[in-house]
Amino acid sequence: MTRTELVDLLARIRDGELTPEEAIGQVERKTFQDLGFAKPDHQRAERLGFPEVVFAEGKEDGHLLEICRAHLSAHERLLVTRLDAGQASLLTAALPDGHYAPTARTLSYGLAGIQPVGNVQVFCAGTSDLPVAGEALETARIMGARVELTADVGVAGIHRLMEHKARIETARVLVVVAGMEGALPSVVGGLAACPIIAVPTSIGYGTGLGGVAALMSMLNSCAPGVTVTNIDNGFGAGYAAAMINRGPRGE
Repeated sequence: MTRTELVDLLARIRDGELTPEEAIGQVERKTFQDLGFAKPDHQRAERLGFPEVVFAEGKEDGHLLEICRAHLSAHERLLVTRLDAGQASLLTAALPDGHYAPTARTLSYGLAGIQPVGNVQVFCAGTSDLPVAGEALETARIMGARVELTADVGVAGIHRLMEHKARIETARVLVVVAGMEGALPSVVGGLAACPIIAVPTSIGYGTGLGGVAALMSMLNSCAPGVTVTNIDNGFGAGYAAAMINRGPRGE
């Protein structure tokens, strides 16, 4: 609830137009919506600068649709992550005008009204890492960042990375995604003068331990300015990158 809305509500209590109990009900509805099985947080955009994001994996189809509909009734922008193909078909049929990215498994609403700013660069080591890199890209994009993806530039062919050195040197923030031994963020860290968000993926052979090897390698990076998300957390990396990109309080 905004300051103006709160002042108006207090004035209506003073003038006898609302009882205190009715006013409390209005405040609660502005803060969150009780759907019985879920409570969409409609005030998150005012607190954090971006609305609540819907994680689709594991949700019943009916619940997912109702949650998304509730969010879109309160906000123009919505990001849904980790959809399967059936969920994507359900939502795009019932709630048109969204942008579905099948590799990233995301669905975004409100992209048309965004004027992208800054410069977020997403790099990924191999094409098997594209789902995680795509999730980072789509997250940063719906949050207002100007973002580009550079794929298949892993350290096994380091000359491929060097062709994109200009993108590294001009970025405001970099998201670097890699599986296997997770070496790419350290290499990029030796070339970049901006924050780097490293994302380990679960791609790799047996001793990769589902991304644990890449995670440990990134946590032990000798390059300065490298921070690390959890395994396969492209969403978290894209969200953090967008926040860094836009500056404090959206400046």
